[in-house]
Amino acid sequence: MAEREMVMEGIRGDHYHGKKNVGGGGEDESDGSSVEELMGVIETVGSYSGFRRAHRKECLSLVRRLKLLLPLLEEIRELEYYSNQALSSLSSLKKALASAKKLLKNCSCGSKIYLTLESEAMMGRFHAVYDQLSQALDDFPYVELGISIEVKEQVQLMRMQLKRAKKRADTQDIELAMDLMVVFSKKNDDRNADKAILERLANKLELHTIAGLKEETIAVRKLAKRRSARQNAESIQQVTDLLGRFKENAGIYEDFLLDGPVSTRNLRQCQSLLIPNEFLCPITLEIMTDPVIVATGQTYERACIQKWLGSNHHTCPKTGQTLDHVSLAPNFALKNLIQQWCEKNHFELPKKDSNAFSDGSTAEILEEISSLVYDLSSCQLDVLKEAIFKIRMLSKENPENRVLIAKGGGIPQLIKLLSYPDSKIQEHTVTALLNLSIDEANKKLIAGKESIRAIIEILQHGTDEARENSAAALFSLSMLNENKVLVGTLNGIPPLVDLLQNGTTRGRKDAATALFNLSLNQANKSRAIDAGLIPPLIHLLEDKNLGMTDEALSILLLLASHPEGRNEIGRLSFIETLVGIIKSGTPKNKECATSVLLELGLNNSSLTLAALQYGVYEHLVEVARCGTNRAQRKANSLLEHMSKCEHIP
Repeated sequence: MAEREMVMEGIRGDHYHGKKNVGGGGEDESDGSSVEELMGVIETVGSYSGFRRAHRKECLSLVRRLKLLLPLLEEIRELEYYSNQALSSLSSLKKALASAKKLLKNCSCGSKIYLTLESEAMMGRFHAVYDQLSQALDDFPYVELGISIEVKEQVQLMRMQLKRAKKRADTQDIELAMDLMVVFSKKNDDRNADKAILERLANKLELHTIAGLKEETIAVRKLAKRRSARQNAESIQQVTDLLGRFKENAGIYEDFLLDGPVSTRNLRQCQSLLIPNEFLCPITLEIMTDPVIVATGQTYERACIQKWLGSNHHTCPKTGQTLDHVSLAPNFALKNLIQQWCEKNHFELPKKDSNAFSDGSTAEILEEISSLVYDLSSCQLDVLKEAIFKIRMLSKENPENRVLIAKGGGIPQLIKLLSYPDSKIQEHTVTALLNLSIDEANKKLIAGKESIRAIIEILQHGTDEARENSAAALFSLSMLNENKVLVGTLNGIPPLVDLLQNGTTRGRKDAATALFNLSLNQANKSRAIDAGLIPPLIHLLEDKNLGMTDEALSILLLLASHPEGRNEIGRLSFIETLVGIIKSGTPKNKECATSVLLELGLNNSSLTLAALQYGVYEHLVEVARCGTNRAQRKANSLLEHMSKCEHIP
C-alpha cells in the first residue's frame, strides 16, 4: 500500500482523472461498466455450471484463470484516480472479459452435439480470448497504479499460463470428434452392433436422459434461429439428425422439425391439454393405451418404457432412481379410468401397437430363457443348436431379453460354446454374444481373456458370417477402454486386417469399424501398422466400388499421428491419391483427405511441397471456400502452413 500512496500522492495532472466508467464510449459516458462490474462478470462466469464435455477442461481452466484477476481489480477499485493508460487497459480488459463470458455461456448452455462437431472452431475462440486477455494485461500500468508485488506476480503467472495454453484438444475430445465422424459416415447399416457407438456417444455427451434430450432440443432450436444458421446449415442438419437418432434410441417420439409445418404436433399438444395429466405417459406426453408400472411405482406407456429400458437405461425416466428390476406390471385401474374417460368424452384412443407385449409375457419369456440356458449344456447336438439359435433371435428381437438372458446365466454358457468344434454353433454363439454386448453391463460380463481369445479364433477360422460378427463383437466390446488393450495384447488386430483385405463387403466394413475403434489406443496404432494395415487402407482408397473411402481415411488420420504411420503413409504415390480425392471426391471425402494431408504436412514439409507439385493448391482454395465447415478449417490451416514452408511462395 505504501508503494501505491507514493505513486498517487500529489498527482493531479492532465493524465489522471477521477473514477471513470470503464466503457467503450467517450469519457463522459455515464452508463459504462465500472470496476465492480468487471468483478461481477468474473463472479458470474464462476457460477456457470454444466460445461459441455467437449470443452469442459478448457472452460474450467479459463474460469480459474479469470478468478486470479480479482485481487488486481480489488486493488484498482480502491484508487480515486486513473490515468488515461489505466482507463484504456481497463477498457481492453472489459472487452476480453465480455468475450470470455460469451464463450463460457455458450459452452454452458449451447448444443452439446454442435459444440463437439465444431470442436476445432471452438478451440480457436478460446485462443482468441487468451490473446485478448494477454494483450490487455501486457499493457497494464502496474507501477503507475501501485499494484502490490504479490498481486503483480499472480497476474504474471496467469499471463504465462495463457501463453502456454495448449493449442489442441485433449485425447478424449479427439476421440469424441472421431466418434461423430464414424456415426455420420454410417447411415445405411442399422444392425444392432452399429447402434453401440450411438449409445457410447449419447453417454459421453450426456444425452441419454429425457431431461438431457429436452435441454439439447431447446439448444439446437436456438442455434437454428441464429443469423449464422444459413452459413452452418450442413452442420446444423447433422446435429438435428443425430439428435433424432438419440431420441429414437431413448424411446422419445417427439417430432423434431426446425422448419416447415408443425400442425400435427401442435394439434396433439392441444388435445393433451384436455386430457387429465395422470392419463399421459411422462415420456411422450400422449394418452396411454397400455399403462404399466415400473419398480419405482411410476406409470408409463408399455411400448415407450420398453424402448427406454431396451436402450441400456436402468433408471426411472421421471424420478431418475435406479430400478431394482425391469419387470412391468399392468396398471389395470388406470387403464379402466382412461377407457371410462374416453367413452364419456367421445375420445378415440390410438390403436394399440400389435407388436406390444401382452400381459404376463415377461414371465413367459423368462421361463423360456431359463429352459434355453439349461439346454446350452445339452449333449444332444440338435437340442444345443436349437437353443443357441433361439437365444440368438431373442437377444436380437427384444432389448429387454438381453438383460433377462444375462440374469438367467446365459453369458457364461455361451462363452464356453465359442470353442465348440462346430462352425454353425460358433456362428450362432458369437452372434448372440454380439447382440448381448449392446447392453453396457453385459459388455463387462462378456469381456475377458477366454472370451476375447475365442472370438479372435472364430475371426480367423469361422464362416464368413461368423467372421463378420466376430469383428462386430470386438468393436462392441472395445467400447470399454480396457478391452481395447486386451484385444491388442491378445493379437486380435492381424486377423481384423486380414478381414479388411480379404473379407466380404460387410466383413470389410465391420473390420474397418473395429480397427478404427482399436486404433484410438496409442499402443494399438503401432500393432496395426506392424500388422500391415496401411496397404489395404490405401487399396480401399483406390477401389471406388467398395465405397469405403471415408472409413479408410478416418483410420489413416489416426495412424498419421504415429511416427511409424507417418513414415509408411508419407509416400509420393499416396500424396497423389490424396490430391485426387481433394480434387474430385465427395464433400466428406475432401474433408477427410485434407485432414490427413494436414497431419502429414505439419510433420514433413517435403510432403506439402509434393502435394503442391501435384496441383493441390487450387483445389484447397476451393475447399476453403465451399467445403464442409471442418474441411474449410483444415484447408485454411493447410494453406497457411504452405505459405510458411521454405521454398513455397
